[in-house]
Amino acid sequence: MIDREMISAKFDIIEKDLEFLKEFNKMDDADFLNSYKNIQSAKYSLLEIIEACIDIAYHIVAAKGLGRAEDYREIFSILGKRGILDQKLASRLGDVAGFRNLLVHRYGEIDNLRVLEIINSELGDVLEFEQAVLQYLEKE
Repeated sequence: MIDREMISAKFDIIEKDLEFLKEFNKMDDADFLNSYKNIQSAKYSLLEIIEACIDIAYHIVAAKGLGRAEDYREIFSILGKRGILDQKLASRLGDVAGFRNLLVHRYGEIDNLRVLEIINSELGDVLEFEQAVLQYLEKE
């Protein structure tokens, strides 16, 4: 059974962090990149958003018995294959999950320009994910 309260709580986290990240859209790129505080807070907000999306995806897959993912990337692929997410969106979210691994495990130097690029142009995928999940839940 899908825990709608858990999903709602995760969406609250996502929305709060998306709102916070909008502040960086208004900022000059150089001002953002020259501030350790801005970079670190942006990375943490991105991490919270990505983790919330992953948690929601895992919960749906587990609750509905849709399969088993070997990693964070694959969880979105399962939702894409089941028609819950658009396949292209599932692929992009898989890439975001890969970025999560960079943030958490620090496999190498994280390009702060990439962080800014995600903030400025890729957060729409998170909103698209939210809409797809809400549409799926309406059918349930």
